Amino acid sequence: MAAKQKILIVDDDNNIAELISLYLTKECYDTRIVNDGEQALTAFSQYNPNLILLDLMLPGIDGYQVCREIRAKNNVPIIMLSAKGEIFDKVLGLELGADDYIMKPFDAKELVARVKAVMRRYQPSRSDAGAEIKCVRYPDLTVNLSNYSVMYNGRPVDMPPKELELLYFLASSPNQVFTREQLLDHIWGYEYIGDTRTVDVHVKRLREKIKDHATWSIATVWGIGYKFEVTE
Repeated sequence: MAAKQKILIVDDDNNIAELISLYLTKECYDTRIVNDGEQALTAFSQYNPNLILLDLMLPGIDGYQVCREIRAKNNVPIIMLSAKGEIFDKVLGLELGADDYIMKPFDAKELVARVKAVMRRYQPSRSDAGAEIKCVRYPDLTVNLSNYSVMYNGRPVDMPPKELELLYFLASSPNQVFTREQLLDHIWGYEYIGDTRTVDVHVKRLREKIKDHATWSIATVWGIGYKFEVTE
């Protein structure tokens, strides 16, 4: 029997944490609850979770700092939980490397659906040996969706699942323009609580890791969205 996927729940409100744990346990996830930022960093190293549900307003080390420290060494999926609904807070969370952002109060079923969606992206199912390999190649760039890897200038580039999926999606349709709404719908796969700046944040992070090449670039189409521009 395959081992259960492990989820670390970080929230200083133990009632909320217990409720989240209850719903996730029913879905056959293994969970661990901690109530502050220091415990979160310790538990991350010891528990080795497959996903972290991280409240922002924590005593001591806040959720932003926890996310920053974990992201410095690991790409484990992180879903931020917060009662703060300002766009600035969402964008800051995404810029620090969070994979999703859910506002409190939230519907437990929606939270479980978000967890499952992020898990699917981070751990794509092992397919048969004869299955199609999803990979695009350009000069100095290879994006492989089958094993979630990126090679740039001959070196591997670490990036969270959504960044990689966005890059692959754009690069798979060179010179085709996609609106932010289309990219949100395809990459996130559900009605995201936020706005289209989510796409802008992820494109910004991609551009920091993948610089424009003489023959290709991630181009902004002003007033519309983005495209992976390829020149002959």
